[in-house]
Amino acid sequence: MSEPTARRGGMVWALVITSVAGFMAALDNLVVTTALPSIRKDLGGALGDLEWTVSAYTLTFAVLLMFGAALGDRFGRRRLFLVGITVFTGASAAAAMAPGIESLIAARAVQGVGAAIMMPLTLTLLTAAVPVAKRGMAYGIWGAVNGLAVASGPLIGGSLTEHISWHWIFWLNVPLGLALIPLARLRLSESYGTGAPLDFPGTLLASGGLFGIVYGLVRGPADGWTSSLVLTGLFAGGALFAGFIIYSVNAKNPMLPMRLFRSRAFSGINAASLLMFLGMFGSIFLLSQYMQGVLGYSPTEAGLRMLPWTGMPMLVAPIAGILSDRIGGRPVVAAGLFLQAAGLGYMSYVVTTDVSYGAQLPGLILSGIGMALFFAPASNLVMSSVRPQEQGIASGANNALREVGGALGIAIMASIFSAQGGYQTAQTFVDGLKPALVTGAAVVALAGVATLLIPTRRRAAELAATSASAESAGSVESAGSSNPDSVLENAGR
Repeated sequence: MSEPTARRGGMVWALVITSVAGFMAALDNLVVTTALPSIRKDLGGALGDLEWTVSAYTLTFAVLLMFGAALGDRFGRRRLFLVGITVFTGASAAAAMAPGIESLIAARAVQGVGAAIMMPLTLTLLTAAVPVAKRGMAYGIWGAVNGLAVASGPLIGGSLTEHISWHWIFWLNVPLGLALIPLARLRLSESYGTGAPLDFPGTLLASGGLFGIVYGLVRGPADGWTSSLVLTGLFAGGALFAGFIIYSVNAKNPMLPMRLFRSRAFSGINAASLLMFLGMFGSIFLLSQYMQGVLGYSPTEAGLRMLPWTGMPMLVAPIAGILSDRIGGRPVVAAGLFLQAAGLGYMSYVVTTDVSYGAQLPGLILSGIGMALFFAPASNLVMSSVRPQEQGIASGANNALREVGGALGIAIMASIFSAQGGYQTAQTFVDGLKPALVTGAAVVALAGVATLLIPTRRRAAELAATSASAESAGSVESAGSSNPDSVLENAGR
């Protein structure tokens, strides 16, 4: 039952529903950051409490992504998608009405649970609804919307807080969620994974490992890297995740089959995704503060000036998706990553306490084009590197690695920034920002190198043909597709 059981709607409906759901989940990663002063004024709370309004969402989201995908594969992807939207929408309303900081933190944690269930299933449901030949274009639009949400979170949060109220950063999700629930029920087809039973030991090991690692990364800059809780989280999380890998190698029906990583396509694109989000999240985190704290822009003004970067996915990502259909995802993703690295490197060179906006513009444009070229083809490469029955868990694993990369990026960038500079003056901020951006550029360039490990389309087709002649009919079915990228799993071995 790996294929959809019914075609209740066309690919357009699937694209709209999954893109809006992905936008909601991705937006809430950073939408709260610019609203924190207003939240503190209304609800009180210490600095650590305010940080938890961001961290609570990040933690539950990252930790439960793979489990949410596994639930969808087992019990029905559309069914669990509806559960995720319902939980996310209800928690958004609870956050908007929170009477105190503690209840807001709790609502944010529940939001993360809902997002972790629905986010990996957006890509799986979209893949099931779109013909192979048009998936690049569909992934392009989906990626553009998600990329815009990630990058414009501070702008949307700042604008709503500045002109209406911080409550509306959460109320915004409610009408969207209420509209999506009936649409998803009527317009999306149901599909399932392999039908294997849930892997409870693997789930506990993976969730515990991710919780410890993400907790340590999120709290490290605030609590100190030598604090007992941070060190415990990092070491215990690392040990549990190592146990998860060892267990998954030997388990009969593991949640995440380790054999997937024998594919150069799967391992290469996941390594690139982790590194790209590491460099991108950390850079946006610091540059948005630089534009406000050093250059003196309001949250709305800073967000508007970031549009050449943050808005570029809406223009370029659909084109990138079409290109990936024609020439393959590998060259498009690699070009995007190297362009983004060049943009960050340029920004590290020009940032000063009084740099003009015109001088920043080339770096913002380069970074924006690079980010746009990454999102759609990367999604295509992830989904085409595994069998259809394994696409749910592949999407969950990729999203989990992206979240870990984002948390790691903010932690590393903040540590470099603090070691080399600080918030004392405009000059000390720039002193810390420059080496952090250099680090971000280097990490994104390394992501581009990881992408080059993915087999080319021609090599994929050649190896797939060889594999097809040697494997059974069932194996051939899992690898076969008119899109050469869909056989990258076998080609990469």
